[in-house]
Amino acid sequence: MNVGQFIEKNAPKNRVALLVVLDLLIVSVTGFLALYVRYDFRFSRMDMQYVSAELKYLPVNLVLTIILFVLFRLYRSVWSFASSTELLNVISACTVSIVLQGIILAVMRVRMPISFYLIKYFLLIMGVGALRFTYRILRMFQERRPGFKEDARRNTMVVGGGEAGAMVIKEFQNSRYLDQKVCCVVDDNESKQGKYLRGVKIMGTRNDIGFLARELNVDEIIVALPSVPQSEVREILQICQETGCKLRVLPGIYQMINGEVSVSRLRKVEIEDLLGRAPIKLQVESVMGYVAGKTILVTGGGGSIGSELCRQIAAHDPRQLIIVDIYENNAYDIQQELRRRYPKLNLVVLIASVRNVHRINSIFETYRPEIVYHAAAHKHVPLMEDSPNEAIKNNVFGTYTTAQAADRYGVQRFVLISTDKAVNPTNIMGASKRLCEMIIQMMNHRSRTDFVAVRFGNVLGSNGSVIPLFKKQIEQGGPVTVTHPDIIRYFMTIPEAVSLVLQAGALAKGGEIFVLDMGEPVKILDLAENLIRLSGYKPFEEIQIEFTGLRPGEKLYEELLMSEEGLKETENKLIHIGKPIEFDDEKFLQELEELRELAEEDAEGIRQKVCQIVPTYVMKNG
Repeated sequence: MNVGQFIEKNAPKNRVALLVVLDLLIVSVTGFLALYVRYDFRFSRMDMQYVSAELKYLPVNLVLTIILFVLFRLYRSVWSFASSTELLNVISACTVSIVLQGIILAVMRVRMPISFYLIKYFLLIMGVGALRFTYRILRMFQERRPGFKEDARRNTMVVGGGEAGAMVIKEFQNSRYLDQKVCCVVDDNESKQGKYLRGVKIMGTRNDIGFLARELNVDEIIVALPSVPQSEVREILQICQETGCKLRVLPGIYQMINGEVSVSRLRKVEIEDLLGRAPIKLQVESVMGYVAGKTILVTGGGGSIGSELCRQIAAHDPRQLIIVDIYENNAYDIQQELRRRYPKLNLVVLIASVRNVHRINSIFETYRPEIVYHAAAHKHVPLMEDSPNEAIKNNVFGTYTTAQAADRYGVQRFVLISTDKAVNPTNIMGASKRLCEMIIQMMNHRSRTDFVAVRFGNVLGSNGSVIPLFKKQIEQGGPVTVTHPDIIRYFMTIPEAVSLVLQAGALAKGGEIFVLDMGEPVKILDLAENLIRLSGYKPFEEIQIEFTGLRPGEKLYEELLMSEEGLKETENKLIHIGKPIEFDDEKFLQELEELRELAEEDAEGIRQKVCQIVPTYVMKNG
């Protein structure tokens, strides 16, 4: 530890020691100065009897006064922020000191002039008070310097009385350019209650957040709990959002390890913070070893899941990354991003439809991918209900075309992106994805390629998902539309979805359906209310919520596994493998060809045919 670090570490102790020394000097001087004033500022007129008594009593007076100053917290306050409370403490301590001094001298049968006590009382208050409020006066002059903001600063509450909270407070206090001041700290540790964190009082626990926010006119709450379990953080965030204050959160414990805790690292609270489970962690080592040095093709690589797949793969040194997408704007965006972030990446971006057999075969023949992630699909349930033949053409036969090309050109592993809507589907989109899973299962029986499927729920923040829709509706002043007050869904973040897909690629042996343990489902109504509160509004008051009724083919709840499927654990305890449902491959191939003919003819009976192939598909609303 160098000298600078030693001084910084011991600065609070040094300041207290200096304050004690100066207090001792003030107490010593005030007695004699009081006698000097009492005798008209003339030493020659002073009664030496009183001087001798004051001198004799001085050691007792010094010890007693310092003890009183400690009891009245005159050494625990941050005097650069001194207020009327601190002044009252100074007056109280001095009052008790003078009263006790008079009592002790009376017991010792030492008489002093009454005016001596009054003069000493005021001199003691002036000396002790001036010493401490000098900090405040100097700060006032500092804040009035050019470039320092006037004190129209926003009141800020910090949740977390640990090291992270202290570092956040320190940065607010040290910066001349931030327009916030920390007015209180909240921490659940009972032993910290009433104590001070860098001069800011710890005023309560999570149960006091609402009360303190109202009483102190808090504008913003900063949650600095990087090492606290995510489940506890979510509970605290739910309390905080009820206050209507702006919320920000310190991201994680690794910032503490790297010394990166700062105001710039604070982020807004996202709806992901309120999910009912801890985030899924990717086993990076196994994925890196599997992806590195290979040629990888991602279909639908410009979409929400596809683009995140490309980002993660690009970071793991593939030999070549091939992105295929029908939508050129998305493909262009991810191309530019990856070129900027990974200039050495061997990147190929192609515009193609997975429905075009010749184009897909040509791409596989040219680039010979070793791993394929198939994310290309139509996914919007209501739109596909209105265009069922397009759902079948793109999802089912786009998957079949790509899977056949993978088999033909020796792909090692083919990973299908599936959905919980494939389980007991009530809409054509879900039924089409169930057909895709069946294609993967059938192809795995007939090919050296390992074919697997990955099934997960709704992805927060993906294009067309409920969160962007709610945000847009809130920005427009509402109403926020929810189809049904009781509708529930499983949710996951985009990084979680991608981690599952990459895990499947690393763990797959062929034929599996990987299922994520996504915890408890979330009510869409709760999601809407939480997002409204996080945006600073009150649901059903400032922003209305309207119920529009279930859309065609929409369920009240989604499932992740069919009753016939068993669950088997993997290395990652939160990822399971569903046992595939057996079916007749030859019959399935024949039915696929019949389905293709109906789809190409845009036949009306497409749903009925899907029902024959997928027994768990139950048509609703047509």
